[in-house]
Amino acid sequence: MPNAIVAPQPAAVEAGAKVLMRGGNAVDAAVTAAFVQAIVDPQMCGIGGYALVNLHLAGQPGSIGLDAPALAGSLVRPDMWEDRIIRPNPDGWGYFLQGKVNDAGYTSICTPGWVAGMAAILERWGTISWADAIAPAVRVADEGWLVSDLTANRWKRKAGYPEACSLLDYILSNTEARSVYLKPNGEPYDMGETIRNPDYAATLRHLAESGPDDFYHGDLARRMAVDLQSNGSFVTADDLAGYTLREEMSVTGSYRGHTITSAAAPHGGPTLIAMLNILEGYDLAALGHNSPDYIYLLGMAMKAAFADRNPHMADPQFDDVPQAWMISKERAAYWRGHIDAGKPIDVAFTPTGTPTTTQVTTADAQGNCVSLTHSLGASSGVITPGLGFMYNNSMINFHPWAGHPNSYAPRKGRTTGMTPTIVYRDDQPVLALGAPGATRIITSVLQVILNVLDFGMTPQEATYAPRIDAQAGAIRCHLRIPEYVLNEVRRRHPAVYIPQSHGGFGLVHAIAIDPATGAMAGGADTGGDGMALVV
Repeated sequence: MPNAIVAPQPAAVEAGAKVLMRGGNAVDAAVTAAFVQAIVDPQMCGIGGYALVNLHLAGQPGSIGLDAPALAGSLVRPDMWEDRIIRPNPDGWGYFLQGKVNDAGYTSICTPGWVAGMAAILERWGTISWADAIAPAVRVADEGWLVSDLTANRWKRKAGYPEACSLLDYILSNTEARSVYLKPNGEPYDMGETIRNPDYAATLRHLAESGPDDFYHGDLARRMAVDLQSNGSFVTADDLAGYTLREEMSVTGSYRGHTITSAAAPHGGPTLIAMLNILEGYDLAALGHNSPDYIYLLGMAMKAAFADRNPHMADPQFDDVPQAWMISKERAAYWRGHIDAGKPIDVAFTPTGTPTTTQVTTADAQGNCVSLTHSLGASSGVITPGLGFMYNNSMINFHPWAGHPNSYAPRKGRTTGMTPTIVYRDDQPVLALGAPGATRIITSVLQVILNVLDFGMTPQEATYAPRIDAQAGAIRCHLRIPEYVLNEVRRRHPAVYIPQSHGGFGLVHAIAIDPATGAMAGGADTGGDGMALVV
């Protein structure tokens, strides 16, 4: 039986594939790949970020969900920035505040959980050592990595609004970041050029030798805490020392005889399951893939699920989240009646976070499979001198007014769209997938599942097919959906194009598994640089 791995970064896919080829399992490969992703995609993910995993262990029923969230520092207050609010980001990526205090720099940082998360899944379910999982990333950081066309263009792209930050703006905001990611002439690296990060390599060596606990209680923790405190961060040494993972973070639903497991609140799984519940009542295949009727129905199911999500989704350790109600078949039946009657669906605005995240999906010959979504948000730009890695900017994901379920509170997690998902048939995993892309992760993962289960596509066909997204306002569509199709949709609901034919939504990376033969196939979203390997 084969093994498989898929992710947006070829170097990370190869590093994970080599682990599988040497006899490592899906967890070993996912963690090894994630460390390499942290180097070659340094503003998408890293040890200053957070992670969420959904995994299936061979021979055991169901899925295991483990959350390593970025938590607000102990020094935050719910109302501390109410006088700085400018407006919501029109694209949904959070709120604009004066001075960009929630977006860039030390005040945008939340307590990182990434190291704790990787260490936990490797120790509990992996077979290789912590040092072995880190070693490939150390080599890449020391020897350097080739800047891809996609990465170079991200650094050239300007922010869409004057109140927002581009990826280059984060780098420009910090002296250490400029020294790593800008050339001596002050320009960002271009495609085909090589970036080395020896400080990051040294930090990873230290982690490999001292163990993950050092990040929260040892020398690394001390160096981070001194820098964060000296520069006005809300994160304290006690926040690092007191960090704990969130256990049992899986939610389960069903769709046409399949079991669906995904990430529980405050993440995207309940919203995904709510959409599937609504759509289960329709013969989607008879409508035709991306027909006008299909696009309209898909868009309405999405909006209905977000109408329930946005006012209620929050950290369940701080607020009562009606997750069971959201994912109930009864609620889905209500929404089908609403949709069939042609009634409008109003969706309250809520900040969705930035789409800059990453994903690795793995499966092994023993029957284990992993969907791991991890992120820095869009990165704060901050690098503690000498440590080489950027911290997250997860403060942008909170609601800046007090009294909202997603308002700031000490050690609180914020809502995300992260949706690592596993689909089962007769208790056997048949599809594992996930994506970066904020709440557009949810709608993209949904469509790839439908493409496989309802339309019989392979994972590569399913991730390649053009998509839509509908949360609030118009239905947004890839340019590859014909205008004559959208004109029919517009007779019933506003529909617009996004400026991309590929990408622009969640970048889904999926593995399909034949439960009878064990054969595997992978699909890497063509909106990114990724690839799938079956080894």
